[in-house]
Amino acid sequence: MSRIDAKFAELRAAGRKAFIPYLTVGDPDIPTSGDIVLAMEAAGADIIEMGVPFSDPIADGPVIQRATDRALKGDVSLPRILELVRWVRDRSDIPLLAMSYYNPLLSFGLERLGRSAADAGLDGLLATDLTVEESGPFVEAIGGAGLNTVFLAAPTSSPERIASIAETSTGFLYAVSRTGVTGETDALSDELAGFVRRLRRSTGVPVAVGFGISNPEHVRAVWSEADGAVVGSAIVHAIEKAIDEGSTGSETAQRVGALIRWLRGEGEAQPA
Repeated sequence: MSRIDAKFAELRAAGRKAFIPYLTVGDPDIPTSGDIVLAMEAAGADIIEMGVPFSDPIADGPVIQRATDRALKGDVSLPRILELVRWVRDRSDIPLLAMSYYNPLLSFGLERLGRSAADAGLDGLLATDLTVEESGPFVEAIGGAGLNTVFLAAPTSSPERIASIAETSTGFLYAVSRTGVTGETDALSDELAGFVRRLRRSTGVPVAVGFGISNPEHVRAVWSEADGAVVGSAIVHAIEKAIDEGSTGSETAQRVGALIRWLRGEGEAQPA
């Protein structure tokens, strides 16, 4: 059982749902990303998604695109991210999922990646643009190393494709709340609840919802149907604002922690 599996089992036994924040690793730099990961855990995160910067982030909106650009300008690479994972593991046991595009993973070498990621203490991998139909080598190498392989399911996915995605996903299944790219939104789709229920009929693994989750009301709505809520752009936007204001790494991490507490319903007002 991976740390991700164990966390969802623990939450289920406690009658709770997962809060899963995302950060682009290396935005604004690797040491600050380490501080942010620890601040996320202290603020109540259950699982953390660590975004791997890639030069062509086709699934991401402008907020995460800008974060990716900043990270790449700082020469952030997959080996440096695994070094950060190892650093976090010396300080925390929180489940860590790397979210990447397929090209950096394939360039690193799938067998080598499976061994290196497991050795560093990573718990799972999600390749955003990898279709389940072409995922055999990835699943064999990453799953064979004992890591979870998480896949995306979209509202437009056919029942047959959902079944295939559900069969291949381990740890949890990532439900995309809408068509399009990542980014904050004012309202969730009215069809989200029905979509999550369709997914549940196809899989026994937990279902987490992401894309557009940006306030406490969204989180509560997702928790009412799914096993976890993934928040990305709202957090990356807060990091960008801290960078623009000249905040230190510690101050940036504190700001992210305050935002997570607010998103989880533990703050009375949105942090400035």
